[in-house]
Amino acid sequence: MASAKSPADRRKRLALVAAIMGSFVAGLDATAVNVALPSIRADLGGGLAGQQWVSNAYLLALGSLILVGGSLGDIFGERRVFSIGVAGFGAVSVLCAVAPDIGVLIAGRALQGAFGALLTPSALAVIIAAFPREERGAAIGSWTAWSGIAAVIGPLAGGYLVDAVSWRLIFAINVPFVAATLVLISLAVPGRPRGAAHASVDWLGAALTFLGLAGPVLALIRLPDAGWASPQVWGCGLGGLALLGAFIWHEQRTPAPAVPLGLLRRRNFSVGNLQTFAMYGGLGVTFFLLVLFLQEVAGYSALRSGLAVMPTTLVMFALSKRFGRLADRLGPRLFMGAGPLTAAVGLALMLRVGAQVSYLTGLLPALLIFSVGLAATVAPLTATVLSDADDSNAGIASGINNAIARVASLLAIAAVGAVISAQFGHALDQRLGGLRLSPPARAAVARARAETLARVDPAVVGERVSLAVQYASVHAFHVGIAVAAVLVALGGLLGLAGIRNPRRAVRCADCAGGQLAGQPLAAARESARVTPADPAA
Repeated sequence: MASAKSPADRRKRLALVAAIMGSFVAGLDATAVNVALPSIRADLGGGLAGQQWVSNAYLLALGSLILVGGSLGDIFGERRVFSIGVAGFGAVSVLCAVAPDIGVLIAGRALQGAFGALLTPSALAVIIAAFPREERGAAIGSWTAWSGIAAVIGPLAGGYLVDAVSWRLIFAINVPFVAATLVLISLAVPGRPRGAAHASVDWLGAALTFLGLAGPVLALIRLPDAGWASPQVWGCGLGGLALLGAFIWHEQRTPAPAVPLGLLRRRNFSVGNLQTFAMYGGLGVTFFLLVLFLQEVAGYSALRSGLAVMPTTLVMFALSKRFGRLADRLGPRLFMGAGPLTAAVGLALMLRVGAQVSYLTGLLPALLIFSVGLAATVAPLTATVLSDADDSNAGIASGINNAIARVASLLAIAAVGAVISAQFGHALDQRLGGLRLSPPARAAVARARAETLARVDPAVVGERVSLAVQYASVHAFHVGIAVAAVLVALGGLLGLAGIRNPRRAVRCADCAGGQLAGQPLAAARESARVTPADPAA
């Protein structure tokens, strides 16, 4: 008869559950917030700019600090940093849940991103510390799979909570899960002495990255209201670019850089990250705009909009690993070219979608084509980037690729927000012409200009004004989706023109989630060298 599991086995399993739960909460929140943005705007105001910042504040902090988060785990121990990340994420979730205005919510989202930057890499480190080498692959696979499940459940759970109760519950519901995770950490994740693998943290590099990215993002979000001549636009934009230049100068000279610039001289690494920037920029714009359009223009409920985008995640689940295995046999270059171009065709088909969305014949076919192209791309793209790094810096290479994916969404959402705001205003002015508006109609049009994607009641403003706002909203959405399609297609062209078959074997099938879910298995290799297999060692 098989013996009962030993205490050490139970502790390993509990440590895995803790890592999964911590990452699951963060992943669930990240995907649920998008479907809640219209309700947040209706409750707290802020228009399109406020909705952009609710999304972008999180991405800004996460993208600029995630590399520092990994270094902190190496120095102070994964249990300590993971605990701080989980507890901080839970505490800030309470702040977001009770936010009295849009400014407090945006600040809370930025803090969520900062704690997420501690939580994400340290969750992987907890698994590596808890499991011996021969068991890590299965454990990391389970962690990655549950991260993917969070991406599936997030829009559905978020939509249900928004419709049934309030958008605030999306954040408040994190608290019991965070408390349970902290209990599991205390029971199952052992502490370890401060590490010496990384002698210092590149705090200056992190600060320069954060402020350097914040400048252009602020400039782009303020552009529709302030105009190019405003110091809020050109001053913030130029200041941010100067700080990013200072970051590159600093990274060339610091003894412990967050981004080893030598990696950028490797062809596949550089081209793959350029493709990541283009691809994930397009993806960020697509998911941000599509959910807003479905709710604010097409009249979908939050839950229905979450269900509408679920086919993308289901196709990714079903096909990513299969495409990864094909790419392992045939080489990734073909998939990194044809995949994004296929996804771009799917996005182009969304240009047929109007204010009255025919889901089965209009949106769903476009989503399915887009999703198949995306599934063909993410695993080969991530594996190719990692394959151009050495075993000694595979972890940092994955972290850089992850950060670039987040930063791409951040900048693309900010830039496209400025573009579609201008397009909405121009189209609305054309349609209204010299029409004299009643005071209620004038107020409704002013609100619509702030929201960009909007509907107005024809009983209040009249049929002509209502149709003008509808036309302008659909036009703005089409412009944004067209930009996303161009970005994704550009990624495919970069893959075809610049990628060579990898010089180091990283299995595409082990990177099925790309940077959308979890962490590639190869990213654990360097940590496996510096972290004892036996957590008690």
